[in-house]
Amino acid sequence: MSRYNARVTEPKWQAEWEKGAVFNAQVDHNREKYYVLEMFPYPSGRIHMGHVRNYTMGDVVARYKSAVGFNVLHPMGWDAFGMPAENAAMEKNIHPGDWTYLNIADMRDQLKPMGLSIDWSRELATCDPEYYGQQQAMFIDMLDKGLVYRKNAVVNWDPVDMTVLANEQVENGRGWRSGALVERKELTQWFFKISDYSEELLGAIDNLKDWPEKVRLMQKNWIGKSTGMQFRFKTTGAPAGFEELDVYTTRPDTLFGASFAAISADHPLAKALEADYENIAAFNAECRQMDTTEEALETAEKKGYDTGITVTHPFNPSWELPVYIANFILMGYGTGAIFGCPAHDQRDLDFARKYDLVVTPVVCPDDQDPDTFTIGKDAYLGTGKLINSRFLDGMTIEEAKTEVINRITVAGMGEATTQYRLRDWGVSRQRYWGCPIPVVHCEKCGVVPEKKENLPIELPKDVTFEKPGNPLDRHDAWRNCECPSCGGAALRETDTMDTFVDSSWYYARFTSPRANTPTVAEDAAYWMNVDQYIGGIEHAILHLLYSRFFARAMNITGHLPDKAVEPFNALFTQGMVCHETYKNVDGKWLTPDEIKPVDGGYVDDAGRPVTVGPSIKMSKSKKNVVDPEDIIDQYGADTARWFVMSDSPPERDVEWTASGAEAAWKHLQRVWRLTDEITQMDDGAGSAGDALALQKATHRAIDDVTNGVEGFAFNKSVAALYQFTNVVAKSKADKATKTASMLTMAQLMQPMTPHLAEEIWATLGGAGLVTQASWPAVDPEMLVDDTVTMPIQVNGKRRAEIVVSATASKEEIEKLALASDAVVKALDGATPKKMIVVPGRIINVVI
Repeated sequence: MSRYNARVTEPKWQAEWEKGAVFNAQVDHNREKYYVLEMFPYPSGRIHMGHVRNYTMGDVVARYKSAVGFNVLHPMGWDAFGMPAENAAMEKNIHPGDWTYLNIADMRDQLKPMGLSIDWSRELATCDPEYYGQQQAMFIDMLDKGLVYRKNAVVNWDPVDMTVLANEQVENGRGWRSGALVERKELTQWFFKISDYSEELLGAIDNLKDWPEKVRLMQKNWIGKSTGMQFRFKTTGAPAGFEELDVYTTRPDTLFGASFAAISADHPLAKALEADYENIAAFNAECRQMDTTEEALETAEKKGYDTGITVTHPFNPSWELPVYIANFILMGYGTGAIFGCPAHDQRDLDFARKYDLVVTPVVCPDDQDPDTFTIGKDAYLGTGKLINSRFLDGMTIEEAKTEVINRITVAGMGEATTQYRLRDWGVSRQRYWGCPIPVVHCEKCGVVPEKKENLPIELPKDVTFEKPGNPLDRHDAWRNCECPSCGGAALRETDTMDTFVDSSWYYARFTSPRANTPTVAEDAAYWMNVDQYIGGIEHAILHLLYSRFFARAMNITGHLPDKAVEPFNALFTQGMVCHETYKNVDGKWLTPDEIKPVDGGYVDDAGRPVTVGPSIKMSKSKKNVVDPEDIIDQYGADTARWFVMSDSPPERDVEWTASGAEAAWKHLQRVWRLTDEITQMDDGAGSAGDALALQKATHRAIDDVTNGVEGFAFNKSVAALYQFTNVVAKSKADKATKTASMLTMAQLMQPMTPHLAEEIWATLGGAGLVTQASWPAVDPEMLVDDTVTMPIQVNGKRRAEIVVSATASKEEIEKLALASDAVVKALDGATPKKMIVVPGRIINVVI
């Protein structure tokens, strides 16, 4: 085969791997394990270039670790529950399960041609009853251990999708899928007690040495530990039962700068007032429609309602502060009530300016005069000394905090408190396509967990979606059941679990995916932890945080060993795959297939000019998507794999270009041609010097490629292989030496381009499969250069180069340089005026 034919070769080797079950992992206590896992995909039905890059990275690691002797686990699954399937059911009149499994089949068929070293025997989907039945079993175990509870809570309610939304699913006050204005309403919800582990989850972050620093910081900020003070204001004019108002603050030092107090629209006092006052009820309703993300609260117009209630300053009985209901206060943090110090908090300042409240600075920068220091449009958030604060004047901020807390504590009005931003995880979702919560509601016994022998509680298949809301609420045959405790009539819980639950333990299930228990102790003990986890930065907070909590919960319930409470030893977040964007003269987005190059630019199918936009993440909305199937069909999977590994460091974005893909294909063709040429060489001897030089280059390539893969710098490994290819192509070594070097080339390329590597290996007589061959060992002595190439300049212009011993003296180098034909010709019998020799670097002859 003088021309490499990927369409023929790639399926051939994939069939060989599958026939030999090469990638099926088995517990082997005589070998050290290595667990590689990429974040599993949602089965949308199509793979994209982000998938190609993500799974190729994991595959490079898995194949390399296997070659160096590890027993590798590299599984694949599908994050298969969620609203898109229900939306498809409504739009296309298809059952969510049918739609999901069709998509899984399509995506599996698209992924397999990539030649990934995946153990497909362990494949799972979170919508498989076999999977979610074990999730239900764990829910019951967690309920038994006090890790799950039920309570009334204020939630984000999407009135169109008829379900609860997490804060992150609310965008500009609207549901992320429906676009409907979100309402805040109170529902009875199931919660995981993740907040009980706030300090443990926070403290363990510093031990995650092989996680990106930016991810660790994002986790810390989300947990949001703050130390401050909780104290009680005395109220005047409040309804009975609200004689005091509990407030939490991280800035007790600013108490003398207070000009108002504010409560959340969901605070019990606000709810008590809305029952009697229509205006307050209307204002609270408006607040409950707001987006409650941090960004939204920062940017939204600050609004308040003066309740007419006042509170008394704790250090001055004659100082009354008005109490507002404010739209930027959340019930979920602290006590749902604050005191406002406008001079030193931007939201408080914006609020104070709107309602013409007093702004008194109480912290003065060291370079400002306390008598003239004022606050403009920006709150002062820096350091300094206390002013306008009576007994605190002249103190630092920390000194003032300590003094205020001491006085409040002694007076019995409050105490120092530590708070966390992390709230308990509400997992109830009012939708069909999710894991049913395995409890029943009995009038006699209350809320009762289902018996484990009755699991899985499967979703009924005969549901319809013509009406909004959860079809399970309308399915009497499924909902009506027998109480597991008393045997009487009962009703099943119709809420299903947040899909984040499904993805919070799949890494553990992969260790024994067909077991009749969530995990098998022996398998979990052997395979856990995940040694290398790979996925997008967009999952840096919730998915990883929930997974860390779930691993702890599974340890408490006996499903994971102690070592697995932190489930991911190393984390890598890859960059995105980007492409140029194109618009026609009408401002409509065009796909890369809808444009034609002309005179240094592009035109559309009608010949009209096309505007080229920036290279951004591939997305359907911008139409800058390149279909991986098209690339694989045109060039082969190895070309796509080689390109996404070669163009930039894996943590950075990579720009996909047609010219880049073609260049990758041409290089792989060149490597094959070298193989073909070697098979046709005569067995005649080459020079010993050329053979030694090629052997040295081979060991240098082994060292460079190994270091690149080990350091997650795959682009450096690819660069080393480009260089090695050039050396082999130019080498005059004998056939045996070149054959040995190309066999090593196959081993080194195997993680990136496994099909081509197999073909080279087989063609040149390698034993067995290169996929199962050991990684080539580097000989340190071969890395020592005993010769060096030095350029010769004559009067500053490069004329020649010579190869000299690395230990040659200055005098020896001068003699060799003067004997060079180029120098002899330039001198023309004359004696050089001067010779400058920089050993190992350069020779300059001045004539």
